[in-house]
Amino acid sequence: MSFFRDLKIALRSLARVPALWVTIALTLALGIGANAAIFSVVREVLLRPLANRDENQLLYLRQSAPGIGNTNANFSIPEIHDIGSNLKTITQIGTFSEIGFTIVGLGTPHEIPAGVVDGNYFQVMGLRPVLGRLLTPADDGPNAPGAIVLTYKFWRDSLHSDPGVIGKVVRLESYSGARTAAVVGVLEPSVPYPMATEIIANVVTSPHHLSATMVQGREHRMTEVFARLAPGATLEQARAELTTVYSAMTQAHPEVYKPEDHFAISVTRLHDQINAQASMILWILFAAAGLLFVIASSNVANLVLARTVRREPELAVRAALGASPAVLRRSLLAESLVLCGSGTVAAVLLAVPMVKVLGHYAQRFSVRAADLTLDSSLLWFGAALAIVAAFFLAYIPRLPAPDAPSKNLTGRSVRTASSSNRKLRIFAVTQIAASFLLLTGACVLMKTLYVLEQTRPPYSSANVLAVNLPVRNYGKTDAQVSEFYREVMERVSALPGVENVSEGFSVPWRGDQEQNISLQFAAQGAHRQDGKDEFRASFRPVSPGFFSTMGVPILDGRDFNAGDKDGNERVVIISQSLANMLYPGQNAVDRTLWWTDGVIKFIGLSGEPRRIVAVVPDFDDENLIPQPAMTIYQPIDQEWVGGKLFVRAHQDPYALIPAIASLIHNMSADQPVERESTLGDVRAEVLTPDKLNAIVFGGFAAVALLISVVGVAGVLAFSVSGRTREFGIRIALGAQPSNILTDVLSDGLLMAGIGVAAGAVLGIGLTRLAATYIAAIGQPGALALSLSGFVILLAAMIASAVPAARAARVNAVEALRAE
Repeated sequence: MSFFRDLKIALRSLARVPALWVTIALTLALGIGANAAIFSVVREVLLRPLANRDENQLLYLRQSAPGIGNTNANFSIPEIHDIGSNLKTITQIGTFSEIGFTIVGLGTPHEIPAGVVDGNYFQVMGLRPVLGRLLTPADDGPNAPGAIVLTYKFWRDSLHSDPGVIGKVVRLESYSGARTAAVVGVLEPSVPYPMATEIIANVVTSPHHLSATMVQGREHRMTEVFARLAPGATLEQARAELTTVYSAMTQAHPEVYKPEDHFAISVTRLHDQINAQASMILWILFAAAGLLFVIASSNVANLVLARTVRREPELAVRAALGASPAVLRRSLLAESLVLCGSGTVAAVLLAVPMVKVLGHYAQRFSVRAADLTLDSSLLWFGAALAIVAAFFLAYIPRLPAPDAPSKNLTGRSVRTASSSNRKLRIFAVTQIAASFLLLTGACVLMKTLYVLEQTRPPYSSANVLAVNLPVRNYGKTDAQVSEFYREVMERVSALPGVENVSEGFSVPWRGDQEQNISLQFAAQGAHRQDGKDEFRASFRPVSPGFFSTMGVPILDGRDFNAGDKDGNERVVIISQSLANMLYPGQNAVDRTLWWTDGVIKFIGLSGEPRRIVAVVPDFDDENLIPQPAMTIYQPIDQEWVGGKLFVRAHQDPYALIPAIASLIHNMSADQPVERESTLGDVRAEVLTPDKLNAIVFGGFAAVALLISVVGVAGVLAFSVSGRTREFGIRIALGAQPSNILTDVLSDGLLMAGIGVAAGAVLGIGLTRLAATYIAAIGQPGALALSLSGFVILLAAMIASAVPAARAARVNAVEALRAE
């Protein structure tokens, strides 16, 4: 019962210093709350098991060819057959192909992200249905009826968990044709990897997947591969076997797998692959939260230690009256428990909204971060931290000896104060070093964001509206589909407020799959430095007027026109960087080039010669910071269909959306009109992850800096209070107040300087260590280090100003009389 009495006394004692109590509680809340929130996210995203059965046996296969700039390639069907035959370490292989369907029959027709899979896919993935059934090998083959499985999220959010959807027949339209399919089941909640889909269909729903180009095309790579380890087999054994099989395949087809392309296969566990993007950013964020906890703990230790030193006379009297060291420790422990307990309660209240904010942030890197809640087990974690911190704070201070009152009278207690002051300084330097690390990281991210924000594309994007018009080809010929898009452009161009209209294949910066199409070609009279005749460039089909719509001038030659259609002379426009590479110092117009890539026969391109009719400035539609663009543009009307409408408006592009949608729906009532956005807003959306990085880490750094400032100010205030007699004697002997002021300010700057130096050394050492494991991590630049150091020193000077001014105002007579 005596400990409960100590708790009551501690409550009454702390109630007399509410500012100290609130400061310590909020500081601990920030440190513990941030760690609890981050750990909730890390546990949910990185540590929680997948819904997939026996996930440790589930593998993800990928191939690469760095020699042709392809570091992350899919597989073709012949490749899958070659590497999947007679494996001993793998029992089954399942395949998945990304595709976009326009779905008709489940409400308003709209384009949805979908996957086309073989009958082994769900069995390999170890997933189950919550309604109906999943696809099986019986759903394979060209004569199987079309069947689709709905993802749980799509069924819940778009269809309101309607059980009557099972058995409904829908029509699926894609660029290769239209097919009907029945809804056979709903998939259990699971991680939608490799992409977030709304439906998963069998192969027969995609005419392209049944074509000879898909089945026989070794270079037609559009399929993801998943595999399941055989019982008793290890990941290393599977890698070794697949590497051997893959090597034999590449040697058997040297015309496809050229040595200079460096084809290779990689195998990882699916759990690791899913977390690959989120892992680094979340662990760095967890480290930042850990630094914040160190700073918060050091600051609390500072405040508690300073308070304990000020209570030395009280503790000395209690010791002289017979209180044992155990009793004194117990009273300090009771006060520490009250402080840390209140901080933990505040931390839990703070962690709940922080989890939601960080969960929203983490969704940019992992689909597993959706609908996060605070991990209830962290309540115990917070309580454990509070108890550990309380014992730490209770047992750090040195207790006075029983004869302490006489030592106080003789001045020998100065040694105790001096020892405590050293501890305070150590804590303050630790805070500053940790703050410097966080601030440097935030500066690096903010510099990146600033560069991205200030870099503008070399073309006008603010008034250009991008609209998706998914291909509708049910009951239509290719010529009718092309005519529909031409008529749309004609009618939209006649709307008031429209300046230009054109059609394209992909929306800049949006990361569409079409932007990844890069093909080999040869050009008249052009040779590479290594003597080879083949080059590689991005492939972009566009309509006449595309460059005018984008505000890109024609540097040399002419734009595409209505005569550049199928049956007429094949023509292309190339980017300036490509022209300079092919024909340095020469005119590229009227030269010819032709596609040589083996993929062209699978995607409907011919190898006929094409005359270069114009050169345009580099139009980098993939990178936020423009890079040299090796691009070949060809007329949509000659060999392709676009599906992306671009409208340049005189004023507000968004004001045109209702008129554009009404016009198109009058032409075709069930034609989807989707993802309307200006290119400026598309770019801003792509920038969002960088903004979030800067905001989150900047917030951590700001809080850490604030806590450190409070710590430095507290140390100096304690130091000034302990040196009042010294300052009084110095002033009495003729020292100027400005000298005292400079002395205290220098003291604060010295602590800050030591902390900055320690932080810089530690930061550079940690980044070098991390870089040995994570190649993407580099050293912070001189600007980030200098700016962070300047901010820390400036903050330390501001924090030192109040105690320094107080020291300069010491009255010599009053100080000596008090002694």
